Amino acid sequence: MRTPHEQATAGHIPADLLRQLPPGTDPRRVVIVQAAPRSYTGPILLTLTITGCIVLVVVMIAVTLHVASLAAVAVLSATGGIGLTLNRTRTRTRTRTRTRTRKH
Repeated sequence: MRTPHEQATAGHIPADLLRQLPPGTDPRRVVIVQAAPRSYTGPILLTLTITGCIVLVVVMIAVTLHVASLAAVAVLSATGGIGLTLNRTRTRTRTRTRTRTRKH
C-alpha cells in the first residue's frame, strides 16, 4: 500500500495510530502520510568535496614551498652565498694478501 488511495480502500491503519484518532473519526477515511527516508548522498558528497579540497590545498602549498626553495638555492649559489662541493673520489680499502714464497 504505497498510495493514500490504496490505504483508504484497504482500511489499513496501525493500531498505535488508531488509538490516537479523535473520537468520531472514520478510520476508513484516514490516510497515513510518511516522510521519505533520509538521503545520505548530500552529506557524503560534501565530506568528500571538503576532503578533496584540503588535500589539494596541502599539495599546492608543498609545490609552492618546493619551487621557492629551489629558487632560493639557485639565487644563493649564483651570488656566491652558498657553496656546495661534492667529493666524488672513492676510497678503496686494500686488503693485504699473503704471498707465498717457494722454498727451493
